[in-house]
Amino acid sequence: MRRPFITVLAANALSVTGTMLSMLAVPWFVLESTGSAALTGLAAFSTTFPIVVSAAFGGTLVDRLGPRGASVLSDLASGLVVLAMPVLSWTTGLSYPALLGLLFVRWLLATPGETARKAMVPELAALGPVRLERAVAAYDGVYRGAAMVGAPLAGVLIVWLGASALLVVDGVTFLLSAALIGGGVPRSGGGAGQGGYLSDLRDGVAFLWRDRLQMSATTMIVVVNMLYTGVTQVLLALYARDVAHDPRAFGLLAGAVGAGALAGTVVYGAAGERLPQRLTFGACFLIAGVPRVLILALGAPLPVALGVTALSGLAAGAINPILGVLQYDRIPARLRARVLGTMTAAAYAGMPFGGLLAGSLTELTGLTATLYAFTAVYVLASIPPFAGRAWRELDHDGPAGVKRRRTGSEGGTP
Repeated sequence: MRRPFITVLAANALSVTGTMLSMLAVPWFVLESTGSAALTGLAAFSTTFPIVVSAAFGGTLVDRLGPRGASVLSDLASGLVVLAMPVLSWTTGLSYPALLGLLFVRWLLATPGETARKAMVPELAALGPVRLERAVAAYDGVYRGAAMVGAPLAGVLIVWLGASALLVVDGVTFLLSAALIGGGVPRSGGGAGQGGYLSDLRDGVAFLWRDRLQMSATTMIVVVNMLYTGVTQVLLALYARDVAHDPRAFGLLAGAVGAGALAGTVVYGAAGERLPQRLTFGACFLIAGVPRVLILALGAPLPVALGVTALSGLAAGAINPILGVLQYDRIPARLRARVLGTMTAAAYAGMPFGGLLAGSLTELTGLTATLYAFTAVYVLASIPPFAGRAWRELDHDGPAGVKRRRTGSEGGTP
């Protein structure tokens, strides 16, 4: 029975599309109303910092409530908060401090829903049955596809409707996602709760700490997520305003990443189990970050930048599926939401500072120098898969991992 798995994919597509609209609408709104790169970076901080807090402490709640119930509650609350932003803007007025506060609450509430939907994937795929590699690729592919559609659509709608209207769409997508999960996914109980909340939380952290491979991967993601936030929420907006002189360039560049990544995810879903996982991950990680930032620093024309950005996106398409299969194969189901939440919190820990770093560095050195600096850090962050000892485990995970997943056994401790 594949309907529950397809329902989760559809709900996630709605949520991601709305989120992409809001992610582009908010920085453009701040940049347009204040003209300040630093204040745009501060808005990015208010968007990303609550993800860290919520992911760190919300995963254990997801395990206790069950992924289905946690997803529905998270989406309902998030939708109402998002809808409050345009309502205030159109009525009493939305001040900059109030916007920052609502952004903080929005992401504080939304993050457990994302963790819950991701935690459902292995069991719902097994109902299909859908092979885990394809299930993970499909889940990530839907995310990529929604991002591909949402980003350029946001650029066009900003011109036609304004930033506030896009937030209405974001709020509605949350409510629709809650309705889909509530009506189309079977009920399930919480997997945690044997001890106290803090004990359960500690179990998730301890499991991740013992897994050297996943700790190394998470550390890499910490760095690139920080850079990605700075690029997406600050530097691309500045490029669109100062170089391309067109807000649609903002959406097109963000959408090019999604288009390439969607194609890359499809390729991985079809051929992933036959690829050398360590070298594939390392090469894709390097290509996903460096070229798309370097081409902007070099001042290439927009069509060239779009082509290179799409190529980087193609490489990025394999990264999340490889990590997803690794996570589902190694993390026991009873700990899944807690460990995934811990990994998300760690991976997002640098993101609040990405926008601040990009905005502040641009104010000090200019856009081009900042892009070169980001390129250099991308290169350094891509080294571990080629040189780290823990990464050699991926050389042996391919056929064995596939065989274990096909026989239905659960991954245990590393």
